[in-house]
Amino acid sequence: MRTFAVTGYPREVGPGWLEPLLTAEGTFDVALYIEPVSQPVAAERLRRQRARLESARRIDVDRGRLVDPEVEIAADDAQELARRVARGEGKLFRVGLYIAVSADDAGALDAECARLRSLCASLLLTARPASFRALQGWISSLPLGIDWLRMHRTFDTQALAASFPFVAAGPPSSSDGVFYGVSSGGGAMVWDRFAQPNYNSVILARSGAGKSYLAKLEALRSLYRGIEVLVVDPENEYERLAQAVGGTYIRLGSPGVRINPFDLGDAPDAYTRRALFMHTVVSTLLGASLDGAARAAVDRAVVAAYAARGITSDPRTFRRPAPQLADLVLALGDDESAQQLRDELAPFVTGSYRGLFDGPTTAPLAAHLVVFSLRDLPEELKPAGLLLALDVIWRRVSEESSQRRRLVLVDEAWQLMRQPEGARFLFRLAKSARRHWCGLTVVSQDAGDLLGSDLGLAVVSNAAAQILLRQAPQAIDAIGSAFRLSEGERGLLLTAQRGEALLAAGQNRVAFRALASPEEHRLITSDPSDLAAEDNSL
Repeated sequence: MRTFAVTGYPREVGPGWLEPLLTAEGTFDVALYIEPVSQPVAAERLRRQRARLESARRIDVDRGRLVDPEVEIAADDAQELARRVARGEGKLFRVGLYIAVSADDAGALDAECARLRSLCASLLLTARPASFRALQGWISSLPLGIDWLRMHRTFDTQALAASFPFVAAGPPSSSDGVFYGVSSGGGAMVWDRFAQPNYNSVILARSGAGKSYLAKLEALRSLYRGIEVLVVDPENEYERLAQAVGGTYIRLGSPGVRINPFDLGDAPDAYTRRALFMHTVVSTLLGASLDGAARAAVDRAVVAAYAARGITSDPRTFRRPAPQLADLVLALGDDESAQQLRDELAPFVTGSYRGLFDGPTTAPLAAHLVVFSLRDLPEELKPAGLLLALDVIWRRVSEESSQRRRLVLVDEAWQLMRQPEGARFLFRLAKSARRHWCGLTVVSQDAGDLLGSDLGLAVVSNAAAQILLRQAPQAIDAIGSAFRLSEGERGLLLTAQRGEALLAAGQNRVAFRALASPEEHRLITSDPSDLAAEDNSL
C-alpha cells in the first residue's frame, strides 16, 4: 500500500469534480478530512495572505519586472474570498485529501500508482507520496477519523461543498426532491420537478426496461412529500400500490362503477363548460364528429335535461342532482337528426353498454392517490371511459381551490395518443399544468406515437426532463435525434440493464439506476416471477 497526499488543486472546481477519483478502476481509498477555521483566524490569515501577495506584486513593479500572472490572479482571488468571509457568505476550512493505493505486489503497486498520478494530472491535482510516513498515511486513509499526515489546504464553502463524494454533475439536487436511485458516480440521485421551469417529465423505454417501475416508485415517493397523485392505469398495475397507501382505485367497466359526465363543480362557469363537454361525450360515443343539425339537437337536449332537474346557469342551483345520459336522450326533439341520435345512443342508455352511464357517480374521487383503471372496459367503451377519467383529472387540477402540488401520471400513453381526445388532453395539460402547480408524467414504450405527431412533440418539448431507459435498436435513431444524444449516450441506452436510465434536464445529463427498498419493490413490481413468489409465500 502507498498513500498519496493531494497538495495542489485547480483554481476552480465544479460539482462532481471528485467523481473521476471515486469511479476509477482500481483499489483506491479516498479520505477527506475537514477542519473548520474560526472567523477571526480566517480573517487574519486572509489579511496576511493578501499582504504577502500584494508585497510580491509591488516588488516586481518597483524592480521593473513584469508582474507574475499567477501572483496577480492569487491576489484577486484572496481579495474576493476575504470579501465573502467578511459579508458572512462563506467560511474557511482546512481540508486534507489522501488517496491510498493497494496491490498484490510491488510491480502491480507501481503500475496502479502511475495510473493514479495520470488521473490526478488530468484533474489538475498534484499528488505527492507519503514516502517516509507510510504508517501515518495508512492510518489516515482508514475510516477512523485520525489525520496523522496533516497536509492541509484551505477551502472556502463553495469549493468544499463541491468536494463531497455524493455531489455528482447533473440536475441540481434539492432537499424537497424525490430520491430516484444511485447515479453512475455512486451518489444519491435526488431531483425536484417542482423546482424546474415546468413540472412535466417524459419516460420512454422499450417493454420490460423498468419504465412503469420507475413511474410507480416516483409516485410512491411523491406521496411521502405530500404531493397528490392522479393516475391513468390501462393495465391494473397500480392496484396494490393504491391499496397499500389508502388510495382510491376506480375500476371503470366494473358493475356499479359510474362517472356521470353531467356532474357540476363549484366553478362559476361550470354550467357552460358541462354543456360544451357533453358535445364531446356524444361525439366520442358515436365515434364521429357531429354535424350542424346534430350539434344543435344535442345542445337543446342538454339545456332541457338540466332544466328538468331545476338546474340553470345560476351557481346556486349547481348542488341539485345532476341529469344523466338517459335524460339527455329523452330531451332530444322529434326531428330526423334527433331521432337518429336517439337510435345511436340507445346502446349506452338501455343496451349492453349502459353500465357506465345508468346512474349518478359512484366512484369516490377525493383521495391523495386516485387511480383510474381502464382494463375492464370493453374496447367500444374505452374511448368514452378514458374521456371521463381525463375530464375528472382536469377538473380536479384546474377547478379545486386547494393550493397543493399534484402529479398526473399517464402510463402507456401511446394508447391515449391514438385517441384524438386523449392526445388533446395531454397537450392541454402539458401546456397548462404549471399554472395549477401540477406536473405531468407521460410514460410510453412506443416513442413513435409521441414523436410522430405534432401533439406528441409538443408534449415532449413542454417537459423539463426526459428519462430514457433501454431503447430498441430500431428506435434509437429517432430517440437520439429528438433528444440530441451523443454516441456514448446512445450506447448506454442500447445496453442498459433493467432500471438503468438517463435523465436529461436541459443541458444536464446524468445516468442513474432506480433503487427501491424491499417493501417498495413489493408494492410496485409487476414482474410475474416476483408476483408468483409472493403468492407462494402467502
